[in-house]
Amino acid sequence: MAILEIKNLVKSYKEAGGILKGVSMNVERGEVVVILGPSGCGKSTLLRCINGLESIQGGQILLDGEVISNRQKDMHLVRQKIGMVFQSYDLFPNLTVLKNVLLGPIKAQKRDKAEVTAQAEKLLDRVGLLEKKNAYPRQLSGGQRQRVAIVRALCMNPEILLFDEVTAALDPEMVREVLDVMMALAKENRTMLIVTHQLEFARAVADRIVFIDDGVIVEEGKPDEFFSSPKTERAQKFLDAFKFEKRSTYAEGI
Repeated sequence: MAILEIKNLVKSYKEAGGILKGVSMNVERGEVVVILGPSGCGKSTLLRCINGLESIQGGQILLDGEVISNRQKDMHLVRQKIGMVFQSYDLFPNLTVLKNVLLGPIKAQKRDKAEVTAQAEKLLDRVGLLEKKNAYPRQLSGGQRQRVAIVRALCMNPEILLFDEVTAALDPEMVREVLDVMMALAKENRTMLIVTHQLEFARAVADRIVFIDDGVIVEEGKPDEFFSSPKTERAQKFLDAFKFEKRSTYAEGI
């Protein structure tokens, strides 16, 4: 059985109309799925629906065979199983790195402080930030703050990790340090859904690519197949646009 099942998911806004128009997909335990598509196609909205940050107008989302969509009363319990890392870090500026990481496990999960502290310090050490545990977010670089956000999500022991354009706000030299952490997590067979525009990273980390455009899944498949021989004209046009952008950026630097 898939750990996550999305069945005919519909999300719409009064102002913008349909954002997701009957999206269906399954995610197997230990699978890394990278979601690609143009800006505004519904990628981030899909992750927010999975994590209960957006209500849905149709369809179902199931975790371990249990319906979790539109469960307002106990969605906080569901979110403990679905960790999400955002582009904007969302760290509390008045708390140290360690206290930011400890807050969820201690307050929401009622876990023992000593046990959680040991886990948090181990994870911070793993991402090269143990010496920063008593620092405040303002004292960190963007890449360091994003690594703290990843540690915070991991410390909740989630079944699934969602990453929403986590490198989009970073300077180019900081992107690598965050992607390295995500690559290491993928090698541990963690279940991950990743929205990104880092195509080389997507090809390296994904077990499956899901390409979305205008609120529907246009194409999905193995990374090598998708990037080398996309089946649809729309996917080919999307990839060609990135190749052109990369060539243009290189030309500007000459």
